[in-house]
Amino acid sequence: MAAKRDDLTRGFTQLAVEMIAPAMLEEAPSRLYGAVTIGNLWIFGTLDPNNPIITQDIGAYTLPDDLDDLVRILVGILE
Repeated sequence: MAAKRDDLTRGFTQLAVEMIAPAMLEEAPSRLYGAVTIGNLWIFGTLDPNNPIITQDIGAYTLPDDLDDLVRILVGILE
């Protein structure tokens, strides 16, 4: 999800709302992942449907400095 007007806090709140809906489905995955970005800055979040707490990653990742970490995270989510 891309945050509008460089507002990452609002963007993360919107991401959280969008992660809650699929978590309510019977066949929800064991963990949901999401990201908020303003292009060169990325923040990740997770939601465990069995323990409905949305967790925001404490770190933020920037491009191009953290490209290796970003790729590793995205590949890990897909696995």
